[in-house]
Amino acid sequence: MKAGFLDEPAAIVAKDRLVREVEQQLTDQATAAERAANAPPSFREIALAYLEWLERVRGAKPATLADHRYLLAEPGARHRRGAGASAGHIMAALGDRPAGEVTTRHINELLSRVATTGVSPRTVNKHRQLICSAFSYACQEATFGLERNPATAADRRPEPERARLDFFSPEEVEALARALAAGAHRDPNAPPVGHAEAAARADDDRQDAGLVRVAAYTGLRRGELVALRWRDIDFPRRKIVVQRAVSASVEALSTKSRRAREVPLPDQAAGALDRLSQRGDFTSADDYVFVNRLGRRLDGSALRRRVERARDAAGLRPLRFHDLRHTYGSLLVAGGVDLASVKAAMGHSRITTTERYLHARSASELADRFTRALAPAEPAAPSAAHAA
Repeated sequence: MKAGFLDEPAAIVAKDRLVREVEQQLTDQATAAERAANAPPSFREIALAYLEWLERVRGAKPATLADHRYLLAEPGARHRRGAGASAGHIMAALGDRPAGEVTTRHINELLSRVATTGVSPRTVNKHRQLICSAFSYACQEATFGLERNPATAADRRPEPERARLDFFSPEEVEALARALAAGAHRDPNAPPVGHAEAAARADDDRQDAGLVRVAAYTGLRRGELVALRWRDIDFPRRKIVVQRAVSASVEALSTKSRRAREVPLPDQAAGALDRLSQRGDFTSADDYVFVNRLGRRLDGSALRRRVERARDAAGLRPLRFHDLRHTYGSLLVAGGVDLASVKAAMGHSRITTTERYLHARSASELADRFTRALAPAEPAAPSAAHAA
């Protein structure tokens, strides 16, 4: 018989052996699958299921999902941006553990390790809250039916009281806008450009100036500003309808509070928007109000950097872009606008958030009001009959 060939008896033996091997493999695979199906879920499983539920059922904002995925990343996972890698504290400590066997002690030990890295108490508490939320999801009967949530008793770090909000004055807002319009954020040592490019840059700079005025005089968040379209602005009724925002570079069809809101359009913001509406293109109802040269929405991070450079060039205090929103709330409260109206305009979910702007009220003005309220009533003037 030729080498490499089998006669009939040998072929039958080889066939039987191969069949037995395949059957054993299938049996082993079925056993492993059954074991895996009956195994208690690990923390990794419930955490990933929680993330999927947040996205598909609750419709969480892209920024929220990105933040949670960052905290739940595996150790060494590469960052989406930059050269860094995730420490993966949560998954390193809890990922492989059966979720039902995770104890409060395990979580406290994890939080202690996170704290030793030098992060703020708020960051430690964010780890705790995320773990607690994942377990709360897993305790539902419709999910994993866990009997308890060990994170509810885990140690919470005391967080320092929030710093008093700082804000720009109207004069500083205008100084910042003028610096942007003048191109103060640009590199003065850059090589000169042609006339067409210079004109295009001047248009860009004037738009940035207008955007800063709209931010300070309407209180829109940065993500709401870059998602704003011309059909959202109602000049006759003097209002802006805020109904979408950009979150983690994704345009969401809702705001942070998940509700559309109407923002009064004061003259200071209306003037800036009116000037922008007179440009030669990108002014149809569906166009973005603030656009790049291709008519696409602005990059929020690049916008923030331009504003910060212009702020420094103008010699202003080192406030953040988001402090333009705080400027709006603070100036309204200082001007005597009631908290309920400020809350509605700013889209706050709770009045306690709006109350942070109470500090802007003048103490002397309040003292005058208190003095008048506490003063004794004036004696009634005698009637004419009594006087006679």
